Amino acid sequence: MPASFEREYGCTEQEWLRWMPEAVHGHPWTQREEGRLGVAIGEGALVIDWQVLTPRVIALIRLPRMAVRFRFQAVEAPARNAFMKRFDLHLQRGGG
Repeated sequence: MPASFEREYGCTEQEWLRWMPEAVHGHPWTQREEGRLGVAIGEGALVIDWQVLTPRVIALIRLPRMAVRFRFQAVEAPARNAFMKRFDLHLQRGGG
């Protein structure tokens, strides 16, 4: 897992914020300002920035989208991997 990367999520900002307490799995977090969260991971931190994008339109369906940037600071690769594995598992939607 790189120290900095971007992803696109198909959700609203309200859904995103509702998911965060479970997604960060017990790590202390704060919403520093609109569109930004800070998560404490050991002695380091993760800064998550997001921007609401225009919805993706497919025929009559409108799907919400968000661009999200993750920036780990002073978090070693094994800890980044463990955090993101749990984070991704919580945000996984759909499937069968």
